[in-house]
Amino acid sequence: MRRDDICLYVSPANRSRLEAIVADRNSSSKAVWRARIVLATADGLGTNAIMKRTGKSKPCVWRWQERYIKEGVEGLLRDKSRPPGTKPLSAAIKRRVLAKTASQTPPDATHWSVRTMAAEIGISHTSVQRIWAEAGLKPHLVRTFKISNDPHFEEKVSDVVGLYMNPPNKALVLCVDEKSQIQALDRTQPGLPLKKGRAATMTHDYKRHGTTTLYAALEVKSGLVIGDCQPRHRAKEFIRFLKLIDRIVDKHIALHLVVDNYGTHKTAAVKAWLAKHPRFHLHFTPTSASWLNLVERFFAEITRKRIRRGTFTSVGHLQAAIQDYLSAHNANPKPFVWTKTADIILEKERRALDALEAVKGGYQALESEH
Repeated sequence: MRRDDICLYVSPANRSRLEAIVADRNSSSKAVWRARIVLATADGLGTNAIMKRTGKSKPCVWRWQERYIKEGVEGLLRDKSRPPGTKPLSAAIKRRVLAKTASQTPPDATHWSVRTMAAEIGISHTSVQRIWAEAGLKPHLVRTFKISNDPHFEEKVSDVVGLYMNPPNKALVLCVDEKSQIQALDRTQPGLPLKKGRAATMTHDYKRHGTTTLYAALEVKSGLVIGDCQPRHRAKEFIRFLKLIDRIVDKHIALHLVVDNYGTHKTAAVKAWLAKHPRFHLHFTPTSASWLNLVERFFAEITRKRIRRGTFTSVGHLQAAIQDYLSAHNANPKPFVWTKTADIILEKERRALDALEAVKGGYQALESEH
């Protein structure tokens, strides 16, 4: 088939292939209309008829006729590559961005944003985004951490994790702690309910109606929780809670309590009470390692599900809500399963200490230079 300056021939094999492209529902739309231009040309249609059939302009029809003549069917299935509008960033600029991100801060902020870095280097903010994404850097995020400096860290971790993963026979392992200063907060105005297109609302301001302290003992194996609300968190309240545990749990069962290093757990009054009740054995988590106490996981759950978004008109109302949550939890308890061995935790601690020492060494080197 011929146009003034183009002669187009479609072989039977190519025709079959083009017709298959048109018939295939998974073909891209541009591959389909390109194939239709070539097939219509091979069928003897003129340019105007092809334009009407495909909805394409005259230059577009001519372009894909020429592409087929030069490259065949494969030429219809790919787009011509074009040189980028701007030159790609050099490796030196990328290294400069990464070096500044990792070792410097802007004069008026604690961390870089894509736009402050772009202004500093003289490139676009989207270029900074790509460089950071390739390197996996996220300067806008920060994670908190605390490495325990307890001299008996390894011994205490092995002791507590051993209770979780290999509990003693004929004994209960209880994770005990207090969640103090839980506020009974009431909102100054009623919130609006959840509806389509709108989240539930509550006022940003509130009325304080007092506080309470939740004492909780999480039984590791079953997930059951013994809980009690008390007005304060002193040694006398802690002893009162120990007495509650003593009354609830059968007398012939030994009790191993995992507790943190809060001062009220180690007073003379507590030690004297424990001496009179030898079935109680306290196991202390390392300092700055409250995450090792599983009851903290329970506290996170009750905060998220019942306390944080609750409204309470009095301390009694708050305490009743906490007791309702405890009852519902104990009706269908699910234990928190500890999976990390002591060796894994200790190895991670050693790596963290090594990294911290390296950072300290770098700071000391910079100070000595100045």
